[in-house]
Amino acid sequence: MRLGGRIAAAIEVIENMDARRRPVADALKEWGQTHRFAGSGDRSAIGNIVYDVLRRRRSIGWRMGADDARHLIYGAVIDAGRRPGDLRAELDGDRYAPAIPEEDALQRFASAEVEWAPPAVQADVPDWLAAPLAASLGEAWIEETRALADRPPLDMRVNALKARVEEVESALAPFAPVRTELAPHGLRIAPIEGDGRHPNVQVEGAFQTGLFEIQDEGSQIAAALCGARPGESVLDYCAGAGGKTLALAAAMSGQGALHAHDADRQRLAPIWERLSRAGAANVTVHAPREDLSALHGSFDRVVVDAPCTGAGTWRRRPDAKWRLGERQLAKRQGEQDQVLDAASAFVRPGGRLFYITCSVLTAENAERVEAFLARHPDFTVRDARGLWAEHFPTAGARYLAQEIGEGAVLTLTPRLSGTDGFFFAALERAE
Repeated sequence: MRLGGRIAAAIEVIENMDARRRPVADALKEWGQTHRFAGSGDRSAIGNIVYDVLRRRRSIGWRMGADDARHLIYGAVIDAGRRPGDLRAELDGDRYAPAIPEEDALQRFASAEVEWAPPAVQADVPDWLAAPLAASLGEAWIEETRALADRPPLDMRVNALKARVEEVESALAPFAPVRTELAPHGLRIAPIEGDGRHPNVQVEGAFQTGLFEIQDEGSQIAAALCGARPGESVLDYCAGAGGKTLALAAAMSGQGALHAHDADRQRLAPIWERLSRAGAANVTVHAPREDLSALHGSFDRVVVDAPCTGAGTWRRRPDAKWRLGERQLAKRQGEQDQVLDAASAFVRPGGRLFYITCSVLTAENAERVEAFLARHPDFTVRDARGLWAEHFPTAGARYLAQEIGEGAVLTLTPRLSGTDGFFFAALERAE
């Protein structure tokens, strides 16, 4: 496909999403199924344009002076590096190319300074999210949220049960991975540029034999801060597909008892294959409806990677911020309170409860911790800054910290830590 056909396809996908309020992945998949002539390179290029629009939809529309799909798509294409004059020449004679926006729109786009736009437009978020994000991220909230609109890297965690970092680095050398700045077992492939795409590293022998997993560096950091040690008893209460379970198993060197549970059978399903591939033999997986009451009060560490809005993953799932509403946020808060209450019953006296989300919103993070403490006075907040210094002694304070009682909780962000947005809190049960 030529550029004009790719632009037309991207417009079609955006219009489909807007009309049916559906996730971008579904809209792109449907387009590919109904346009089988398009090759993998075409589908990747179309996806890049669509995702770029979703990451910066409001600022592109503001600069264009119009927010219909055609203006948004052309704005994203120009923003990616094509000058209007060159674009006109490239599309000349392309019968599939939609009409290029009017000259005044292109001139406005080129000259508009986003810094003069309303705050929510600068941050590329819905209006209602401006206040919660400002309260959550502080004075630099616009810069923080802009970083959540960048293209993300591809992060991997080397499985210490089977390999050393340099081995996997060598195996993936054709893709130019680099060591992650903070996570000790992490490798990173840079964000894609232009029409490119990340390599499908999951077909590589090193992945198929369990030498590494796909895992954002922020998730790796959160798992490391839990401090699981060989010989301990650990419960991953919201294990999902098992990303943090595998990281915890590696931290425990396969020794001790690691239990994985999730209330959603479908989310839990992939864990079996992943555990087998990784060689994590010390993990017991519990079915969603299994009675676990016999395990109450028996774990040294309980990890709660709670269901959340995903407001820290907008680099990868930018459509989520446009579908997020206040009702959904309130629903998640209720779910988070419930899961924290349920998980806390498994912590032994003197044990620790770790609360993690992939959100940057205080309503899902520090406020949930404070509400939990009000309901459970036998728990206190540890100072997560100390845990950070213990595990990442040379990194410096690459996080936002908020004090709660005598302790503190941490938020990771793309701007500060170079990761997805993550929240981490460590709570300890009284002896």
